[in-house]
Amino acid sequence: MKIDESEKLVLILGGARSGKSKLAEEIALTSGEAVAYIATAPVYDQEMAHRVKLHKERRPDHWFTVEEPRDLTAALAAVPAETKTVLLDCLTLWLTNVLLAGYDEDMPADKIDGIEETIREELSRFCAAARKKNIRILMVANEVGCGIVPESRLGRLFRDIAGRANQQVAKEADAVYLAVAGYPLQVKGGA
Repeated sequence: MKIDESEKLVLILGGARSGKSKLAEEIALTSGEAVAYIATAPVYDQEMAHRVKLHKERRPDHWFTVEEPRDLTAALAAVPAETKTVLLDCLTLWLTNVLLAGYDEDMPADKIDGIEETIREELSRFCAAARKKNIRILMVANEVGCGIVPESRLGRLFRDIAGRANQQVAKEADAVYLAVAGYPLQVKGGA
């Protein structure tokens, strides 16, 4: 998949196994430019280790990789100067990492608001830093709001914060694509 050259900040959303990561990888590959990959997934069990292994196997060896679960702006700063395309996979795992680092089941709502404010601030910093670099940034995120209402407080909180974070990034983005069954639907941008 090739996208318009003017699309510098690109959000690619999709549900589980929708093909969003593969679409982002395809865009990065077809750019023919130096690519850096920001990986946000911590490996905390065998299943996650297997998922990370599969993602690594799909990436070309010459792509530069930054593994950073929580500090997106620092990860972007670690990207080599010759990089023209950055693929961030994924914003939703990053959000999970930040949320779980500060969450307690018994915390009051105002403390939860503080976690969400941290997330909003970091996303703003990251988008501003991305614009300053004047390179293409492909951001992968999960669309989690299309399913049932989660049973737990943490599940509902996660769904709500993820939805608002996706809206924030989509507003900043030049283009937004929704991956459905491996195919991209353009939601924002383009001709």
